[in-house]
Amino acid sequence: MTSTTELSGSRVLVIGGSSGIGRATATLFAAANADVVIASRTPGKLANVAKEIGVDWAALDATDDKAVQRYFEEHAFDHVIASAAQTKSGSVRSLPPADARAALESKFWGAYNVARSARISDGGSLTMVSGFLSRRPSGGAVLQGAINAALEALGRGLALELAPVRVNTVSPGLIATPIWSGMAEADRSAMFARAADRLPVRRVGMAEDVAKAIMFVATNPFVSGSTVTVDGGATIA
Repeated sequence: MTSTTELSGSRVLVIGGSSGIGRATATLFAAANADVVIASRTPGKLANVAKEIGVDWAALDATDDKAVQRYFEEHAFDHVIASAAQTKSGSVRSLPPADARAALESKFWGAYNVARSARISDGGSLTMVSGFLSRRPSGGAVLQGAINAALEALGRGLALELAPVRVNTVSPGLIATPIWSGMAEADRSAMFARAADRLPVRRVGMAEDVAKAIMFVATNPFVSGSTVTVDGGATIA
């Protein structure tokens, strides 16, 4: 685990830091004495979460390329994490094209905008969050798998283009985050239980599991162009 002195004073931006994986990541970096800023498009929620975990916040819509560019003209960081995404799932033939384009805009182009404009110190890092569907496709979530695969390919290319800034992706499996809050509690619990039975680790993931992987790739100076899978063994199960 990274020591608290290693990140002391480092500037860290977590886009999508108001909930789920982003919030867990911001909390972990803050605990390591980094100067953390969380960002998303929901100022009210951001302010409350920032106060709860003791970090700064900035309202930022990653899909707005001009807003992203303006933000980074005024701010520079040692580590940037892009975990924000709002996507609808469904088969290719059932998902309306507008929803498919919105998913691509949110998860892929949002990360692309950040990568294009972010000012990151040499030896610092950019970490993007993809998902294990890039390697373990599902007939009901084809688009999500394609977007995740595109993000991972983007990360490998950016590791060459942006060097000596290090670029990596972290690929989670099924993670118990607020993204599932729209399901009835009984249905959600049953889904998690079925998934846990199939996984070698016999449980679903927590946001903190992914946050630890993000901290690993961000702080290890010999890791770049990599995709770290955190899926409880789902890819091989």
